[in-house]
Amino acid sequence: MSSLQPMSEQELTDVVIERFASTPDDRLREVMQALVRHVHAFAREVRLTDDEWLTGIQFLTAAGHITDGNRQEFILLSDTLGLSSMVDLINHASMVEGVTEPTILGPFYVPNSPEREFGASMIEYADGGEESLVEGCVTSPDGTPIAGAVIDVWQNAATGFYAVQQPDVQPATNLRGIYRTDVQGRYSIHTVRPTPYPIPDDGPVGKMLSATGRHQMRAAHIHVKVSAPGFAPVTTHVFDEASDYLDSDTVFGVKGSLISAFTPGDDGLLHCAVDFTLEPTH
Repeated sequence: MSSLQPMSEQELTDVVIERFASTPDDRLREVMQALVRHVHAFAREVRLTDDEWLTGIQFLTAAGHITDGNRQEFILLSDTLGLSSMVDLINHASMVEGVTEPTILGPFYVPNSPEREFGASMIEYADGGEESLVEGCVTSPDGTPIAGAVIDVWQNAATGFYAVQQPDVQPATNLRGIYRTDVQGRYSIHTVRPTPYPIPDDGPVGKMLSATGRHQMRAAHIHVKVSAPGFAPVTTHVFDEASDYLDSDTVFGVKGSLISAFTPGDDGLLHCAVDFTLEPTH
């Protein structure tokens, strides 16, 4: 209906929402209409200026330009805004007591890591790191061991970089591996002690962190994906309790239950004991 009255801000929002009303897919319609409501509400709340709107467009454009097969700036943005952790909580947090808490996948996961034997080393590059054994059990919530559970693990070198970040320096499979639990549900991984490291800060996300007075550091951690038939898989971290940045991890990934100690052993290695508990799916 035509009107001689100027369109109000709310009227514009209502018109845009209505334009998506005939979206055939129910879920897509719900998501798009909610997106419009919240984006418009954000613009109204902060009274977004022309220059600020354009800066946002340029920021997203720059994120697209720097993204490639080895660098995903949009995941990095999602991580640093806490969105990745929120989506993870919504979709993967368990209400079953004792189940291992999930945390974010991160931008450096690479599928199809090499299968490694029980206790085998995944160190393929001399980085000066402290050699460590990460060991424990995978169980159900009642403590029953899970034999044959798959543990997909990856981490950064002591130099601060993942292998995928240094294709001309580190072997592609350095500090990556797939391990399996034995008949008693035990696993053993020979690796190096993780170290804090900066997320890539040479792109738009790094500029955002600098402009807002935030640091770019992640607390020291090892990434782990644990799965077994009949159980919900979990993507989680092992954090070093001696690490800096546990209280200010730049991607909001730290949870108290995921912090463990690395202690010296008689064999000259550091030892870290970590058990994983999976939630049954039936």
